[in-house]
Amino acid sequence: MYKLRILLATSALLVLCTSPALGNENDFTLPIEIGSNSQFIDGKNKTALYKDNVLITQGSLTIEADEVEVIASQGSGREIFVARGNPASYSQELEDGNPVSARANEIRYEVAKRTISLTGNAELKQDTSQVKGNSITFDMITEQLLATGGAGDASGRVTTVFTPESIRKANDETSENDNGNDNDGSNGDGNNNGKGEQ
Repeated sequence: MYKLRILLATSALLVLCTSPALGNENDFTLPIEIGSNSQFIDGKNKTALYKDNVLITQGSLTIEADEVEVIASQGSGREIFVARGNPASYSQELEDGNPVSARANEIRYEVAKRTISLTGNAELKQDTSQVKGNSITFDMITEQLLATGGAGDASGRVTTVFTPESIRKANDETSENDNGNDNDGSNGDGNNNGKGEQ
């Protein structure tokens, strides 16, 4: 397995900041590591292609894909990672300690913008909500997202599913009684979800 480490420059503002860094801010000060079964690097054009069982890690940020194209033509700290898979997946621990996860046919991670863009059968789960659409853009710092439907979708609309807190607590208690384990209550049972379309 080949590994490439890309060191990201930290800004002077972050270094001089006296308040504690946010959880996801810490991720972005760490190196990005890529592991794959094969790689091709084009030094002249500053691009690289990683194939087969590709894993990108940067702190708690993880992207898994069949192949990843890295575009580094804009310089260090401004790389763009384009992950493709069936599907490709992303996960990260947010500032408040809650996880966010996503999957899509293509995931574009822009290091400088700190955004994840999902295209094709896009789905993002965060806390008590799940958003599905043709494309979703997620800002990893502000935790804001923009989702759009596609012409190929049955309704061309974006679907959001909310799990009320009361249902989550009931599921947690049931799981603890049945298994003796504490989990997030995500049992995949769609019957317990309330639906709303945007």
